Amino acid sequence: MKKVSKFLVICSTVLALLGLVSCEKKQVLKLYSWTYYTPTDVVKAFEQEFNCKVIVTEYDSNETMFNKLVNGGAKSFDIVVPSQDYVSILMAKGMLQPIDQGKFTNRNKINPKILEKITYDPDMTYAVPYYFGAAGISVNKKKVPGGDYDRSWNIFADSRFKGHASMMDDYREVIGDALTYKGYSVCTKNDDELKEAVDLIKNDWLPNIVKIDAEGFGKDFARGDLWLCQGYAEVIYGEVPEEEWESTIDFWIPEEGGPSYLDSMCILKDSKNAGLATEFINFIHRPENYAKFLDFFRFPCYVNLEAEQYMTTEPMYPASVMENCELKDDIGDYLENYYNLWEKLRILN
Repeated sequence: MKKVSKFLVICSTVLALLGLVSCEKKQVLKLYSWTYYTPTDVVKAFEQEFNCKVIVTEYDSNETMFNKLVNGGAKSFDIVVPSQDYVSILMAKGMLQPIDQGKFTNRNKINPKILEKITYDPDMTYAVPYYFGAAGISVNKKKVPGGDYDRSWNIFADSRFKGHASMMDDYREVIGDALTYKGYSVCTKNDDELKEAVDLIKNDWLPNIVKIDAEGFGKDFARGDLWLCQGYAEVIYGEVPEEEWESTIDFWIPEEGGPSYLDSMCILKDSKNAGLATEFINFIHRPENYAKFLDFFRFPCYVNLEAEQYMTTEPMYPASVMENCELKDDIGDYLENYYNLWEKLRILN
């Protein structure tokens, strides 16, 4: 009897301990986002405040993200951060769930001008803006001093940059630049407008372009091999030593605007932690937290205007230059026309 009693006591103790461990088990939030897109200190602060664990899985393109989700990965994550066209696609496929607006208390921090641009979800029912950005133009001032060059997208027609210019391997971006310069929408479905833009690239820009490249142009610019680049500021500034920024980099987004993107935080339909996911989205948009994100990348403050007062760094360019930029919205099956024309252009380079 004593042995049985002792055994029961031991079992009871073990079960109690297991119960205690179970009670203290932390919730896990699974975030699927762009590479290096969420500052570690912000994630750690969220984990501490909400007594949870955040697991971040990264992707390098919307296509990679989408393929993973539709091939069984959607059940593995809570939050995903797609760009505007893929938000539309995920919404249409019923892969997202509505944001709990009662918990999203920082919705009033979102810039109203952003909401005007997101015609696919203007009330933030499924998608909360994370970052609004655009590619621009970088000139190496050491190679082309004086600044007497065209500050529109047609700078790529300037023969002074022949053999030292590059554009990104991104057909929505490059064709979008040409469409913008011609005064057309970056989302046009007009065959004549599209042809006019492609002819401009083919006849005036390509003769001066030495490389179509979406990844290595920053390093080539920093080495001095490229004098003119179309691309994202963070790629250029990330490769040039900070002490040389002022003397080397002239970056701008043309006054006429250009293609832009808006990455948004969305909760997947099969999320196992939708409540915690909403808390994370709301946490990100506390102005003091969002400022840490902007400081990390030296991004301009456009999405969450109140965050600017908490910023400690100087952004790479002012937010105002993105006013005229247009989102690359989903254009459905017509996208194939852009792709086919781009493939023909790439063969010529």
